[in-house]
Amino acid sequence: MNIARLKDIREDNDFKQADIAKVLKTTQQQYSKYEIGIQSIPIERLDKLADFYNVSVDYLIGRTDVRKPYPKSILK
Repeated sequence: MNIARLKDIREDNDFKQADIAKVLKTTQQQYSKYEIGIQSIPIERLDKLADFYNVSVDYLIGRTDVRKPYPKSILK
């Protein structure tokens, strides 16, 4: 799955792939594969990115255009 918003939101915030790779504790090469859709990004990493950018996972994967994150669940 190519998640175009991963690249868009990263560039909007003036981050390099290497910066986000550090946040995710992975390599720049691995993160690049997520951005271009060679490899699916694990849900745990999507969750971490949503928290990092203060958006919802739905926004990151393009299910909504609303950036505002949902309230945190008590189940988490």
